[in-house]
Amino acid sequence: MRAPVLLWAATTWLAVSAVAHPGRGGGGGGGGEQPLSRIAVERAVLAVDDAAHVKASPLVLGLTGENSEWVDVEFFHPNPSSDDWIGVFSPANFSAAICEPENKRQYPPVLCTAPIKYQFANFTNDGYNKTGKGYLKLQLINQREDFSFALFSGGLLKPKLIAVSNKVAFANPKAPVYPRLAQGKSWNEMTVTWTSGYDITEAVPFVEWGEKGGRRFLAPAGTLTFDRNSMCGAPARTVGWRHPGYIHTSYLKDLWPDSPYTYRLGHRLMNGTRVWSKSYSFKASPYPGQDSLQRVIIFGDMGKAEADGSNEFNNFQPGSLNTTHQVISDIENIDMVVHIGDICYANGYLSQWDQFTAQIEPIASRVPYMIGSGNHERDWPGTGSFYGNLDSGGECGVPAQTVFYTPAENRAKFWYATDYGMFRFCIANTEEDWRPGTEQYKFIEQCLSSVDRQKQPWLIFLAHRVLGYSSCAYYELEGTFEEPMGREALQELWQKYKVDLAFYGHVHSYERTCPVYQSQCVVEASDHYSGPFQATTHVVVGGAGASLSKFTDSKIQWSHFTDFDHGFVKLTAFNHSSLLFEYKKSRDGNVYDHFTISRDYRDILACSVDNCPWSTLAS
Repeated sequence: MRAPVLLWAATTWLAVSAVAHPGRGGGGGGGGEQPLSRIAVERAVLAVDDAAHVKASPLVLGLTGENSEWVDVEFFHPNPSSDDWIGVFSPANFSAAICEPENKRQYPPVLCTAPIKYQFANFTNDGYNKTGKGYLKLQLINQREDFSFALFSGGLLKPKLIAVSNKVAFANPKAPVYPRLAQGKSWNEMTVTWTSGYDITEAVPFVEWGEKGGRRFLAPAGTLTFDRNSMCGAPARTVGWRHPGYIHTSYLKDLWPDSPYTYRLGHRLMNGTRVWSKSYSFKASPYPGQDSLQRVIIFGDMGKAEADGSNEFNNFQPGSLNTTHQVISDIENIDMVVHIGDICYANGYLSQWDQFTAQIEPIASRVPYMIGSGNHERDWPGTGSFYGNLDSGGECGVPAQTVFYTPAENRAKFWYATDYGMFRFCIANTEEDWRPGTEQYKFIEQCLSSVDRQKQPWLIFLAHRVLGYSSCAYYELEGTFEEPMGREALQELWQKYKVDLAFYGHVHSYERTCPVYQSQCVVEASDHYSGPFQATTHVVVGGAGASLSKFTDSKIQWSHFTDFDHGFVKLTAFNHSSLLFEYKKSRDGNVYDHFTISRDYRDILACSVDNCPWSTLAS
């Protein structure tokens, strides 16, 4: 038994007992897609060295309203080694006293919660292994609590707590942060969702908004949150748990089409004072069918990455920041973003949701950021997900459907339709059953069949897993070149309702097919299509950030263009008859694949393979 004095003397030291993803390698060494899962939290021991120290400055962050700041961390270890590391903990007090041992007769572990990020001590200090002196410059974002920095030896698998820093904190840890716009359920409604530390018993949330230069309005906001018991398993329920704060959503209604608006987030405290965010702006959606320039970015599997290089291993999400930066740099020429699943790869480490929303704030605060559900948001055994794997890390969809708004009838189902001008987007949820006879199949058919193609000629289907076509090596091993039961269930709908494009993530690369039906090219792939619809072009665009997926070496007849690199797609509708498709690499923003579609309404009415309507010879 450990001496009680050792455990309880760690008065301000965090707690992390890591349960790695079950079935993916234990001891924190598995879980490949989430760096924090590599820390063997449950093995941490106290090895405090009075000669060691960690110092962090400045003590107070965000004095002029910033939501992110760089912190200088200086440290010394008299017995340094190459596997020493610095963990960033929030809340700053991570003593064993905050742990809740399952067995009341036993002392709690030294660590019972994971750090929010980490970096090796010698990351920017070549001489650290000799001198023991080190320095890191780390970026912190406002996450509603204070922070401390802990020095560990023993590497990630056998961590020994050596020293802990002073605390640092944002001037207002509860401030409203990271607004995310999303299309509402009607074309002239925009929703604003944000995060704060204010419960509704402390402050009333609202949005001040109005046309640019015009009258201001106040719109109330609803508030949601969730607790540890809402999680379905570890690590989300254990070492990955961190309170998500309070998620507020306001509905800005009766917007004028294509008009510019400004807004800011507000909270009215019980003493009458108000707390404000900075001001943001957006452009309202066009009227459905409106003939104007409309531009949409589509990608999947972006994840998050740290600007300071923290948390990185094995080239884990190298493209994430590049994709984010490319979209930000072109934001004036973008009207909407669709992120089709595998959002941030938190995988049960809930601090990562804050960090992702901070990363995309320059995008999501300006244009609607629509998301779909992926396996890393939803899947968990025994919870109703179509796949009984462990990919969500115990989140079972709760953070995704709370942190982001979608105009779904049931946000837990995560399938919905959204219109933007001349586009109709039908967003499916591959983590729920989509086969004929299911609720989702009925939704998909309703979404595809109900669009007025004279007003909205560009019909787009989106889903996370590849329900269409992919020459990924993984699918070849399964003998399917698709998600099993995918296109067999849906290809007749795509053909019947003349779906122009179908997009998927899940496979971390880019691929474009010919217009294909029943595994055959109906017409040869081209850089220009015109005349009547022939078949759907399927696009895998899951290379926005996560480590890349290999293609098969086999020659696949329907596969026209593949790219083993990070990238995203941009669609530009010039009018009802002309659509431009561009695939851009995240590294440079240049176009590497493209094609155009020229089609009149009479071409949409015309029939082709398996989509000719019944007709009569009667006059």
